[in-house]
Amino acid sequence: MSPRVFITYSHDSDEHKSLVREFANFLRVEAGIDVHLDQWYDNQRRDWSSWAIEQLTRADFVLVIASPDYQSRADGLAQSHEGRGAQFETAILRNDMTRNLNEQTRRILPVVLPGRSIDEIPMFLMAYSATHYVISEFTLAGIADLRVALTGQGEHPMPELGEFVGSPFAETFTATTIAVPVRRKARLLTTVLEPVKRGPDLIFGGADLDAEHYGNSIVHRCAVLCGDPRSAVEYNLGRRYREFETMVGVLDDAADAGQIGYFQVFLDNEPQKHVVTTHGSPIRIHYDVTRVLRLRLVAYRPDTIGNPMLGGVLSAVGRSSRLPELAWGDPTLFV
Repeated sequence: MSPRVFITYSHDSDEHKSLVREFANFLRVEAGIDVHLDQWYDNQRRDWSSWAIEQLTRADFVLVIASPDYQSRADGLAQSHEGRGAQFETAILRNDMTRNLNEQTRRILPVVLPGRSIDEIPMFLMAYSATHYVISEFTLAGIADLRVALTGQGEHPMPELGEFVGSPFAETFTATTIAVPVRRKARLLTTVLEPVKRGPDLIFGGADLDAEHYGNSIVHRCAVLCGDPRSAVEYNLGRRYREFETMVGVLDDAADAGQIGYFQVFLDNEPQKHVVTTHGSPIRIHYDVTRVLRLRLVAYRPDTIGNPMLGGVLSAVGRSSRLPELAWGDPTLFV
């Protein structure tokens, strides 16, 4: 499944606009990336502020195209009447970065097109201390690093850790022992720990996933609008547990059975790989949490309308805000 990508840039010149459009066309047609660009939406009268909010909210990734005008507007150096669209979009991006630096650093990707310079990347995107993406040519090889960022699949994945062999001079004599099977002790997360942080729209209770009932679940379900489309819950494990396991999926009674659920676990703020589920196909996930202090759980659907004003408008006219109906089924810790 292709990620949804929004391209934000400034109209420095007709040549720059044409180059950005050529890049977007290549990504969408040749690379199969679900890219969205303002130049493709000028076929009718439009509220561009609401449009930008929707695009920035729904995007899995945002590509920031470096240029002198975009940089000055993002860094607050431009006059208020100059490039209002770019100033509006970068204000939202700066707010997102301040809200969750680690998450948004992975989501907001600075891109340097041919003929441009990394010195034109806005300051808030940390051109010299964080990754940036220089596009040498509009080919699949030319966007290789960008493809890695969009998929999370690098060229050299870390191999599995083998058994530690220790020092060759360690004492080899050991007493004879009888192997005893280790019995894991299970503890339901919601019954043994209170969350240290809990976002809105989270319900602790029962959930049905693929006709199986999970009585001690964490459900992300919004009533009319979402207080936070990516509402998270966080626990202090205190380095006391060995394993974490749960079933994740779209609720059986979801009003929108076509939704796709994204689940992500953070161990001491380190993100684990996204798990993607569909209705009727929950997935059991398992993590080693030995020596982990903090556990954070985030469940969302990427197409949720996060802006309250836009969501209210859609609700008023009978259109869906694409609200999440997802559950962590009986999240369990093992000691």
